[in-house]
This record gives sequence, structure tokens and C-alpha cells, in this order.
Amino acid sequence: MEEKELEEREEELQVEEEIEQPEEGTVKEEPADNKIVLPGDLIGTSEEFTPKEGTFVDKGNIYAATTGIVKVNSKERSISVIPVTNVPPHLQVGDIVIGQITDVKDSVALVEIASIKDKGEREIINVDQAAIHVSNVKDAYVKELSAEFEPFDIVKAKVIDMRNMRLSTVNKELGVMKAYCSSCRTVMKKENGRLKCPKCNRVETRKLSSDYGTGVI
Repeated sequence: MEEKELEEREEELQVEEEIEQPEEGTVKEEPADNKIVLPGDLIGTSEEFTPKEGTFVDKGNIYAATTGIVKVNSKERSISVIPVTNVPPHLQVGDIVIGQITDVKDSVALVEIASIKDKGEREIINVDQAAIHVSNVKDAYVKELSAEFEPFDIVKAKVIDMRNMRLSTVNKELGVMKAYCSSCRTVMKKENGRLKCPKCNRVETRKLSSDYGTGVI
């Protein structure tokens, strides 16, 4: 009887181990404390992780490309940012959007829109690359657009034209929310209306949002 009971117990333990194992071909994803991040937030390095959905890489650092929750795949050593809603929003004139400057030309700054204020953070389904024309930057003459925006900057802007995908940063709450030093890519600190790099002490200017550095959308 004792041998039979031992055999039955071994079978029970084997069944419990099989239940605890994940299905073949699946990988358990572990959130990094379910941390919610904004576009441009540093979430890791390419030495630590392989960047996946919702991220971009610059100089070996991995940043969030959208607002969402950080997810780490411990088996693949990959990292991604998962949008926090399931319904893809539609972009409309008058919407306030968050995006990243991808290029600055003589008369326009190109923007990749990441999310719409108050409409969730899923990938937007009806948007191409947008642009901020030099005439829609602020209520003042703009001599050089590069003094207002730089690539990788995170901006808050208003949609004013859907046909040509035009944005505006004229109001005080609109403009650059987070700026990166054009030399060393460190996040710049606001000092007396200008921006100073805490790493290399470079001073730069931007068309700043009144919410710069607050994380408030």
C-alpha cells in the first residue's frame, strides 16, 4: 500500500508541474512595475534589451515612442511599450496631440504623432506624418526654425488642417514638452526661459510649452 501511495503522490506532483509550465511557444511577459511612460522617456539600453513595439533607439538608448506601459520579455530580453487602450482613435481638426520631431527643414518641422489628448494612447489609424509650418510656431517672427525645434524633441501641438496634416504650437501650453541636447542627447533642464544641458552645459532655445518638464499632457 505504501508503494502505491508513493506512486500516486508522484503522479500528482508531475501533474502540478505540468500545469505550472506555460504552453509551448508562449513567453511570459513581465511588466517593469507596470511603469507608465510618455513618448521620449528613457526605458533601457540596447545592451540590456532588444527594442520592440512602441520604442525607438538613439545612441544606444531605448526610448518610448508612445504613451503606454513598459513590458519586459525576460526570455528574449526585449522591451516594448504597450498602449493603454484598445480603441484606435481618429484624428480631427482641433485635437491636441503629442508627437516627436523627426526632421527640421527651412520652413517646416516634421512630426510623427504618437497620441491624442483625451482619446486614449493607441496607435492612430488615420494619420500620416504631420508638419508645423514656420508661420504656425508662435505669435512672433521666427527667424530660424532650428531655434524652435530639434529632432527627437517631444511636442504638444494642435491639429489645424487634416488635408495637409498641419499642426500649430501658437498657444502658451503648446510647444516642446521635452527637449534633448543636440550634442549629447541628454534631457535639457529649463532655466530662465532657456534650456541648459545638465551634462555638457550647452544652452539652447525652443518654442517651449508652459508644461515643459512636467509630464502633463
